[in-house]
Amino acid sequence: MEDGNRKTLTPHKRRVRYKGTHPRSYQERYKEHQPEKYGATIERVISKGSTPAGMHISICVDEILDFLQIRPGQKGLDCTLGYGGHCRRMLECLEGRGHIYALDVDPLESAKTGARLAGLGFGPEILTIRQMNFADIDQVAAEAGAFDFILADLGVSSMQIDNPERGFSYKYEGPLDLRMNPQKGITAAQRLKSISQEELEGMLLENADEPYADRIAAGLVKAIRRGEPVDTTIQVRDLIWKALAFLPEADQKDAVKKSCARVFQALRIDINHEFEALYSLLEKLPDALAPGGRVAILTFHSGEDRLVKRSFKEYYRAGLYSQIATDVIRPSAQECARNTRAKSAKLRWAVRES
Repeated sequence: MEDGNRKTLTPHKRRVRYKGTHPRSYQERYKEHQPEKYGATIERVISKGSTPAGMHISICVDEILDFLQIRPGQKGLDCTLGYGGHCRRMLECLEGRGHIYALDVDPLESAKTGARLAGLGFGPEILTIRQMNFADIDQVAAEAGAFDFILADLGVSSMQIDNPERGFSYKYEGPLDLRMNPQKGITAAQRLKSISQEELEGMLLENADEPYADRIAAGLVKAIRRGEPVDTTIQVRDLIWKALAFLPEADQKDAVKKSCARVFQALRIDINHEFEALYSLLEKLPDALAPGGRVAILTFHSGEDRLVKRSFKEYYRAGLYSQIATDVIRPSAQECARNTRAKSAKLRWAVRES
């Protein structure tokens, strides 16, 4: 910008610097946040079985595509857009003919993914993204018509887990948030402040099968009633450590790690009403599928898998599905070695009656 003979220049903003040879914080991982510029770095991270910060590695992609049998000209629905890995592969199967609708409740990540996919040539002529919960699948079907294929990946995206500001992981210091849509609803910290010990214990049992639910619930609720701050991920982790202090020292570290993961899972499921949304999705699925349409659902814990298995069986007996998976499909050993977050994944499928 010029003003007479003077020029005003926008100051150059340098990237965040870090000490040592490797970045430690999420914000410092500039290479992993720009994978298109640093392919070699990304591949090294993935080859070690880790997920680069700000990215998500899609799970069971080949198995899902083998089942869905997507053909050019078909219409599909991705119930959980996330980073867009599954969606991209499904779009490629359409070969420029057909359409995919994609849903995501996270306004931050869905906007990034939409821009990323558009940059790859998947614009509004072949992809429609809606910021909404898959519980409202009937509304999308009313707009678009019945779908030839539907995918629902119920896992939390790695971008959400790795970002400390979202509060999804006990491994990083951050606010105890855990909302899929950070613009709506109450945080996990707010939920804990209003919960009873009995209710929290039930939540931990139902949502995560936590074996020490009684001790952890008692420890958290007592700390809150004493006025101790329970507003961050690390504060909750430390209280879980205290609750499990009765365990033999040799067993404590592993037990705390597993209990932390289950507690955060239980809180996330609760404040995002995930089971209610899944119930709604499963109930509405048959009507959203075209005759002969196919649905694949990827789950990551036993509670979700039980609901999917039960629903598929019920609708199969009722004649709404002509085929359902008799056995759960799991990621290969090679995939789990490359992506440790795939280890708990289970894939089930069903085919709508023609």
